[in-house]
Amino acid sequence: MSKVALVTGAAQGLGLALVAGLARRLDPDDTVYLTSRRLGEVALGPVRAEVRTELLDVADPDAARRTAALIADRHGGIDILFSNAHMRTGPTDDDRAIIRDYVEVNNLGPTRLLREFAPLLRDGGRLIVVASSFGSLDHLAPSLHHHFDDLTTLDQVDAAVIAWRDAVADGSARASAWPTFANIPSKIAGVAAVRALAHQRRDTDLDRGVLVAAVCPGMINTPASAAWWDVSTAPSPAEAAVALLDLALDPVNPDHYGQLVRAGEVIAWRTTVG
Repeated sequence: MSKVALVTGAAQGLGLALVAGLARRLDPDDTVYLTSRRLGEVALGPVRAEVRTELLDVADPDAARRTAALIADRHGGIDILFSNAHMRTGPTDDDRAIIRDYVEVNNLGPTRLLREFAPLLRDGGRLIVVASSFGSLDHLAPSLHHHFDDLTTLDQVDAAVIAWRDAVADGSARASAWPTFANIPSKIAGVAAVRALAHQRRDTDLDRGVLVAAVCPGMINTPASAAWWDVSTAPSPAEAAVALLDLALDPVNPDHYGQLVRAGEVIAWRTTVG
């Protein structure tokens, strides 16, 4: 059976590199979907698999359902999903002003994708959320660990994210131990979502050769990252994509299931007590 892959947030940067890498490494009968909230001309270079473009704005509450229905109708299932769409922020952004849009794209969008596409995963499938090393619970004050630790459903994760979002929006988060860098709780919640879904599916998925995981691509040389850090020596998106493509295409390592993975190694969810 030919394979079907889909990447969100794929019009540029890492997402575009993932589409290009998949299209080069998959077979001519396979299909790779490049999805984004805006579509235009992109340069992929030589590819083997067919590349199709589809509009998919993860901030639209119905977009994941519509796209999953389209994939099911056309192909009957999916083999690889990279949840990669992210809203970028800058050092001068007021977190209270942007937090609702930020969470809609970076957290609620991915959990909607997980809900809709997990049932479509074929045997040997990969469901991968692009995350960050900030997704380790250790980056959060121990007094806040209970918000995201030991969650076992995506609804619980969404509820925790919404509570944090509302505290940021009304300013009360600034009077507590929440970090002012919104990326940290958001990335932790993203890994918590992967862990919650994996909790429900582990035994069946491993029997079917399915991998559900979060992946950290590391620092990447992009304009968005350059607004925060010196990324002049960081890998390009194409270079950073290699380890993610290996995770999607190589045989499953059961140790990676439900975990945050960077360069083939698991990043511990937590090492502190709290």
